[in-house]
Amino acid sequence: MSPPANLLLADLASTGVKQIPTSYIRPISDRPNLSDVQISDVPIPLIDLHGLNGPNHSLIIEQISQACENDGFFQVKNHGIPEEIIGNVMNMARQFFNLPASERLKNYSDDPTKNTRLSTSFNVKTEQISSWRDFLRLHCYPLEDYIHEWPCNPPSFRRDVAEYCTSIRGLVLKLLEAISESLGLERDHIDKKLGKHGQHMAMNYYPPCPQPELTYGLPGHTDPNLITILLQDDVPGLQVLRNGKWIAVNPIPNTFIINIGDQMQVLSNDRYKSVLHRAVVNCNNERISIPTFYCPSTDAVIGPPNELIDDDHPAVYRDFTYGEYYERFWNRGLVKECCLDLFKASPDS
Repeated sequence: MSPPANLLLADLASTGVKQIPTSYIRPISDRPNLSDVQISDVPIPLIDLHGLNGPNHSLIIEQISQACENDGFFQVKNHGIPEEIIGNVMNMARQFFNLPASERLKNYSDDPTKNTRLSTSFNVKTEQISSWRDFLRLHCYPLEDYIHEWPCNPPSFRRDVAEYCTSIRGLVLKLLEAISESLGLERDHIDKKLGKHGQHMAMNYYPPCPQPELTYGLPGHTDPNLITILLQDDVPGLQVLRNGKWIAVNPIPNTFIINIGDQMQVLSNDRYKSVLHRAVVNCNNERISIPTFYCPSTDAVIGPPNELIDDDHPAVYRDFTYGEYYERFWNRGLVKECCLDLFKASPDS
């Protein structure tokens, strides 16, 4: 049975509420401190992928290596995905969240095992403080296994989102080859470690918030998956932790933000970093972001490759399945302590 509409944040916010409910208010020690956030002209590297398969190949591989090692985040332009496909998926997300509550709630579930579901915050079953976000979660690879579960309203939702998912997968596979090469591994090394591969995405909706200094769209966390491809609209909200300071990553049109997930940190034997990031909200504008999460299959065994282990660089992590990792991550919720610490190799192993 669907919950009442007021469980969805979008509908609460649309009532013109002047104060956020206490269930959204963070303790004083865990608030965004928005005045302390740094604004940088180039907060994370911007890499031009044009020529990746041409004369600039070595230069781009080195740029990717440096970004993964030093920042854990980078942006890409000339990525090969047409602006029309990007515009269509963003338009579908906006149209979906503008549907009447009764229509949106047909997709509602607080069961995290469901492949397609609308929900709110992060994990409404376990968390004590809610996040200022609604989201539509979609599994999208293999596409034919999941597309029939997706919303059919707006009418072109399935067509436009499928086209986007397929394009993003092509970009991910290209990036995984480049990242493998940047680690000195065979270009297909990471691809082969993923088993059947997994791909899912979220359409995140952050309504205007009357008291943005008291809450988060999403609190600081690392991503449990392999790599994340983020599309965001023109409203700022993403912040990345660097040297103990939060840095605002403002949108650049027609670019994607790439961030290294926990599994990539393991596969690089800690050379590449999965970095804390968060989403903040504002009192004037709604914000939409669309992250695509690329993952190993649940039975894929993840661990540092032998090629990156030697006397000076012992294995930092034990082998584990991605399913085991994701279950631990989900049950812990979004906490600043990285879930990776639970999977470190013992000193005697």
